[in-house]
Amino acid sequence: MTTKAVDYIIVGQGLAGSCLALQLLLLNKKILVVDRISNQSATKIAAGLFNPITGRKMAKTWMADELFPYLNSFYRKAEILTNSKFFFPMPLYRPFDSIEEQNEWMGRSTDISFENYIDAIHTRPINIDQVKNKLGGLSLKYCGYVNTRVFSAAVRTHLEKMNALLDEKLYENELTIQSNFVGYKEWKATKIIYCTGEQVKESKFFGWIPIKPLKGETLDIETQTRISTIFNKGVYIVPSILKVGATYSLRDQTPAVTEDGRMELTRKLNQLVSFPYSIVNQQWGMRPTTHDRRPILGPHPEFEQLVIFNGLGTKGISLAPYFSEILTLWMEKGRPIDNVVAINRYKSLYWKSA
Repeated sequence: MTTKAVDYIIVGQGLAGSCLALQLLLLNKKILVVDRISNQSATKIAAGLFNPITGRKMAKTWMADELFPYLNSFYRKAEILTNSKFFFPMPLYRPFDSIEEQNEWMGRSTDISFENYIDAIHTRPINIDQVKNKLGGLSLKYCGYVNTRVFSAAVRTHLEKMNALLDEKLYENELTIQSNFVGYKEWKATKIIYCTGEQVKESKFFGWIPIKPLKGETLDIETQTRISTIFNKGVYIVPSILKVGATYSLRDQTPAVTEDGRMELTRKLNQLVSFPYSIVNQQWGMRPTTHDRRPILGPHPEFEQLVIFNGLGTKGISLAPYFSEILTLWMEKGRPIDNVVAINRYKSLYWKSA
């Protein structure tokens, strides 16, 4: 059998695997991506939202000042490389719940850490034919969405054109690990990187990683109302793709949509929007989360040729570009990975399980 040499093998073509593949291709590296499409992957059902101010307390996202300028540059380069359109920056509008919240954001507008992200503070209702906001609301900059289905398909098509895609599930019993390379079937590479999301639990090498599957359900809707802003309060609704989401359930691991999920999303959407709509589809998927809400990057404790890139959770759109470069710089130039995201923080779990 003729050996096919590549620089890296990537397992999984979700958000993490797609971004890492593009990083390496931009450096003219030879890669092989091993992936079998799953319609329930988090990437396939995600709305692709990115937003620097999130959560019930509307806090600035961890590392926002680094992540958001980087993602803008990365996705624009990715569109050029794949000759596709999937990156849509646009404002996000969040209605106020109370006068107190309104006043709080008036105060935050003078805070240097927030001022770059605030587009406008509205103390009176706007767009009342679209959104319920009797007390006005907050308009944020540096938000938008990535059409994850188009992104995933565009990257896959590009990989196929380059003969860099193996459309199958990885069979770990066919891996060969040597001191200076790793082999898979007829391919040979310096490293193999697992970007398999919550499916990492099935790996005999990385199954010990404490990834917690977080189920999410979303709705696809139809409406005659034209909206050009992301609305977000309890749920989000994204223009053009008209996706509504998302639920967050660590307890419910059933591989199906639920009536409870549909009711929760519908109730919250009715509290947010003022236009008529109809539901045309409901979807579910599993997000790979970690207890500290930080990604996991780096080499296996025993086999440096085996590498992981996982744990992107609910903020994968903003995390994947930046941290795929961090991992690439470690692999290519030996640049250290910060302990906050390094796999080393879980190393003791591996030795306990070994």
